[in-house]
Order: sequence, then C-alpha cells, then structure tokens
Amino acid sequence: MVSVMKWDLSTLIDNSDTSYILNKFEDMNIEAVKINQKYKGKISSFNAEELLNLLLEQERYTINFEGEVLYSQLLYSANSLDHKAKQLNEAVKNTLTKVGQELAFIEIELGNLIKNKIEIIDEPILIEYKHYLEKINRKTPHLLTEEEEKIVISKDLNGINAWSQLQGDWLSTRRFKIIIEGIEKILTYGEIISLYQSKNRELRKEANKIVYEKLGEDEILWATAIRSVCNDHLLMCNLRKFPSPLTQSLIANDVKEEEINALLNVIEKNVQIYKRYLNIKAKIMGLPKLGNWDIIAPLPNGYEKDYSWEESRLIVTEAYKKFDPEWGLWIEEMYNQKHLDGEPRDGKQSGAFCATWLSGKSAYVLQTFNNKIGDVYTQAHELGHAIHAYLGTRNQSPLNNEIGSCIAECGSVFGELLLTDKLLEEAKTREEKQSILASVLDEFGMAAFQVSARFWFEQSIYDSIKKGVFLDGETVAELWTSARNKIYGDTVEWLPEMKWEWTMKQHYYIPNYRFYNYPYVFAQLFVFSLYRIYKEQGPIFLPKMRTLLAAGSSRSPEDLAKELGFDITQEEFWNKGIKQAEEFMDQLEETLV
Repeated sequence: MVSVMKWDLSTLIDNSDTSYILNKFEDMNIEAVKINQKYKGKISSFNAEELLNLLLEQERYTINFEGEVLYSQLLYSANSLDHKAKQLNEAVKNTLTKVGQELAFIEIELGNLIKNKIEIIDEPILIEYKHYLEKINRKTPHLLTEEEEKIVISKDLNGINAWSQLQGDWLSTRRFKIIIEGIEKILTYGEIISLYQSKNRELRKEANKIVYEKLGEDEILWATAIRSVCNDHLLMCNLRKFPSPLTQSLIANDVKEEEINALLNVIEKNVQIYKRYLNIKAKIMGLPKLGNWDIIAPLPNGYEKDYSWEESRLIVTEAYKKFDPEWGLWIEEMYNQKHLDGEPRDGKQSGAFCATWLSGKSAYVLQTFNNKIGDVYTQAHELGHAIHAYLGTRNQSPLNNEIGSCIAECGSVFGELLLTDKLLEEAKTREEKQSILASVLDEFGMAAFQVSARFWFEQSIYDSIKKGVFLDGETVAELWTSARNKIYGDTVEWLPEMKWEWTMKQHYYIPNYRFYNYPYVFAQLFVFSLYRIYKEQGPIFLPKMRTLLAAGSSRSPEDLAKELGFDITQEEFWNKGIKQAEEFMDQLEETLV
C-alpha cells in the first residue's frame, strides 16, 4: 500500500537554509523601502501609463518574494512544533508587518487618485485592471491615513493576530484519551475527529463527547480569543466608518448585501428541506431521531470501504479527467510533484486548505487523510481549488488573482459533485448508492445550512457586544446553540457538550476577515445551480465553467453570474440550488422502496 503523501516544498525556494530565507526577508524589506521612496506622495497625480507601471511593479514585487513567504507559512502549517518552522513563521509575520507598513501608502494614494480622477478606471491601457481599480474605489471611503494604517498593522501583530495563532496552536496541540476496542489511546485532534466517521455509533458519540468536553475545559481561553477578535473588529468598524460589521466582508468578497440577504433568506425559508434529509437519514439508520454524532456519520448498513491514498488519488483524478481531460492532467501533476500533504501527525494544522502558488501556476494542498470517504471528498474539494489556481494564474495577472471567498469556493464544490458523479456511476448496490448520496447531502447540509447558523451566530456576537453583554464562555455557548437551533429545531438530539462546538472553528478567529462562513453557503447553492445546467447541457457547459474559474478576480460574482444568465440578487436563482439538493434527496428516498 502506498503511504500517505507528505508534500515537497522545495520547488518554492532556491535554498532551504534558514539563513538564506531570512536574508530574502531582509531583501523584501529593503525592496519595500525602495518602492516607498520611489512612489510615495506621487500616485495621486499619476496618469494612466504611470499607474500601469506602478501596478506592474507591485506584481513583480509579489512574485519575487512569493516563494519564501509561502514556504515559511506552509512549513509551519504542516508542523507547528518544528523549530525551523516556528522561526520562519515568526520571521515571515514580522516581515509582512514591516512591508505592510512601508506600502500602506499605495492603497490610500490609489484611492485618492481614483476619487479625484474616476475616469482613469476606463483608460484602455488599464483595461486588465479595471475591476481591481473598482474594488479599490469601493474601499477608499473606509481607509485611514497612512500613519493610522501603520498603527493598525503594528497593533494587530501582537493583538488579534496573536489571538488567532494561539487558537490554532492550542487546538493543534490538544490530546484526547479514548478507549477503542478495549485499548486506551491518546489521539491528536486531527486523529480523534476521524472517529466522527466511524461505523460504531457509540464510538462516534464518545469521540464527540470527549472532544467537546475537553475543549470546554479551556472556555476561558476560547472566549477571551473570540471576544478580543470581535471587539477589535467593532472598534475598526467605527474607525473605518463601516455601516455594519458585515461591510468589510462584503468588500473583501466583492459582493453586495442584497445578494447575501437573498441567499440567506432562501436558506431560512428552506430549513424544512434540510430537516427532510435528516429524517430520511434517520429512517435509513433505523433511528427515531439523529444524534448530533450521526449528522455526518456513514450509514450503518451502507457501503463500507477504507480508501488508500493511491485509491483516492485514482478516483479523484478520473472524476476531474472525465469532465475535462486537461483538468485531469493538472490533478495528476499535483500528485506527481508532491504538492499534497495528507499525513496525520502532531503539530499539523487541523482542517484542510489549498494555497495558490502564483509564479508556479500551481498550488499546494494540506489535509489530514484518514482513509475515509469524507477524506476523499476533502481531497476532491481542495483539488478543485487547485484547478481554480491553475486556470486563474494562466489567465490573469497577480492582482487579478485576489479572489473573494464566494467565487473561490466554486471550483472546490464543483469538484465534489464531479466525484459524486464518478462514485454513483460505479455504484453496484443500493447500499453503495445510499452511502454516496448521503455523503453529498451530508456535505450540502453542513455547508449550506449549518454554516448559515455560523453566520447568524457571528451576527449575534456583535449584537451582544453592542448591547454591553460580556462574552464569557457560557454566554458565547448560548449564542451558538440559539443560532444552531434556528436550523435544526428539535430534529436532532444534541450532547450537552456540543455547546462548545464554536471553540474549534478557526474561521471565527481570523483577524481582519470577519463573516468568513457565508461564502460556503454562496458557493454551495451557486454551484448546485451550475451543476443542474451541466447535467442538462453536457459537454457544451465546459467552456462556461472554465470561463468562470479563469476570470480570477477580474470581474465581480454578480457580473460573472450575469454572463452565465443568472441574477444573484433574486431568491429565484438561489432556489435552483435547493432544487438540485431535493433531486438528490429524491434519489435517496427512491432507494428505500
């Protein structure tokens, strides 16, 4: 059996020696100072050609030092216990802080230039950067002075950035005692959560109970971290004159509030659809009601298979190749060049992610692979991000690869559906078909409905702070369970320890990037709608999907949707995604006959 892959980061850098990388960071600081000296105080009066030269220099600077920055960040994500990784991670954070301070003037002066000369956005020589400049213009009213922006960067380094890192580091170093088949084992967080997919219902229940009971013991740490990050956000909202705590994320994701309102209204109006699925699953499992430990669990009499790394690689590659042969080649390249890291180990960041490598026109994927079907889906998901990276970097400049999370999730969710197609095609029994459909509906339910609860939860945190409520652990837990119950009602039985579920979601602690979660809801319904069209149109749909992913951030989600014939400000559009989920539910229900 082929062992689980560890990634090879060597192609990111010319030399892995720590002193060499630290010297590159020093060069990065020096070059930032030179850019400051060259452009500061001049941008506001630029003509179109001068502005183009600035944008091109920004991109050259990014590409020049991208490898060392990404190497240091990925090294730390893979093993936060390694001394070299810790040293380089600290160095890259400090460097990015200094660089951010040196270059803070660019966005401010760009904003002033556009504000006073709005017609420059439409100059033919700048056509490639038109939407990038439009986004700058949207941010301009909320920018502070250069000195104030520098102060913000400095205070974040040992403030909210430190709280965010502490949450991640603390979680990655927790150990959990559990008895499995009469033997006591001590597992990392990444290892014990794999038991949530166990066929043994009591083991799943016990794993959930142990994890959240232990996390609850550290409620002071979690509550202090989330309170600090959220209070800081409200402070910055006041300073930047954001109309609401949501505004920053709307700008970052290049969407409008009316679009997100339409999306979440559809979710709230259709909670019964999700409850229908949970009841179908309970029936298949022979239960009067699901426990929270059953929501994403495999079916007890369903198709049971542990996937080796090589088997996962083969089926994921074939799923992409069937849709687009070139996509299949890119997926093969990711494996061949060892751009994936799936090995479970101490110190490894929990969860999964894909990092785009601009100059390499490629990407790197991190996950913890535990041989379950859910891990295969995670692999397909993250490699969908990689396809997005391959297309974006080949068709757009670096400044047009700053993709908002709503569109950034489209390739990944579509990849999951391609995997579902492949698995259903190969299914030989009713039980196997049930397991596949339950897997895709489990993911849909979590990403569309449970993640909506996370949005409402975060909203309630800011509302509570504004009312003067002190957010200790128990208070935050009450806010979480209230938002959760808005989705589930009494359809699911919850362990009391599950009130601490919010403690482990790193998205709540990301500094200067609030409301991270609704883009997942956006992508689920957006892609489920696209998938319906693909099934209707067949191969002629392929260029549309390629165009969507190749656009990078050169157009807004609203404009991209219009090109596909959709209006994302209307609930009618989002209901298409719900209808596709119902179609999967119909297929699952048919297997009960």
